[in-house]
Parts: sequence; structure tokens; C-alpha cells
Amino acid sequence: MESTGTNTASELGAASDLDLVTVPTRQGLEAVDIIRRAASQAGGVGPVLHDGSGDTLGFLVPSGTADAWDLPGSACTQTDGRGVRFGDAASPTAGATGWLLPPEAVGPVTDPDVLRAALGEAARLIEAADNCR
Repeated sequence: MESTGTNTASELGAASDLDLVTVPTRQGLEAVDIIRRAASQAGGVGPVLHDGSGDTLGFLVPSGTADAWDLPGSACTQTDGRGVRFGDAASPTAGATGWLLPPEAVGPVTDPDVLRAALGEAARLIEAADNCR
């Protein structure tokens, strides 16, 4: 699967694997807002998972993203076809994980370049907000 950011949920259902970028929840929520506000950014935000503890968000990105992911404060994991599958009727059940943005609501995976930029902007916004206190 090419890293184009234009794959639909139905096309991803046939994919053997995706990568997952995990970030702290606060930064992830900011990034979701940033991507959604920037309507001109290719692909928009794709499916996003949350963990039950509320500590992290996970952005589904095209396979191969983990090979070059090096953004501090985040991690990108190759799923190798384990875990999340599109087209399943049920939400993910690992622990208390669930969808913040389910695949059927958003469509394509998140473009890694768009996500990287949004996470950087989110980190700067959070730092500025925290320094205003």
C-alpha cells in the first residue's frame, strides 16, 4: 500500500497492515483539531483510537510510516496485520481501547506529513499555554 493518504476505509479493509502513531492525549486532541481546521490539507484526519486510561491517542497511518518516524514524544509502531482491521462490526477490544474517530466516520488514514506538522504545532500551542500560567 502506498503512502498517499487517500485510501478509503473499504480499501484498507483488504490491507494486511497499517502503522499506528501514538501520542499523549492532549497533544493528539490538539492535532486532530488542527488537521480538521486546515481543510486544505490532503486527506484530513483519519481513524483515531483512544486507550481506556485516557493517556494516549493512536492515529492510523499508511504502512511503512514507522520506518522513518522520529518525532520526539510520539511512537510509530508497525502493526504487521495485527490488531485493527477495517470492516469489523465491533470496535477494537484490546483493553478498553475504542475509536475517537471511527473509520466509517472519517475514511482515509492520516497522511504522515500532515500528522507530523500538526503534532509539532500542537506541541508548540501546549507549551505556550502552559507558560502563560
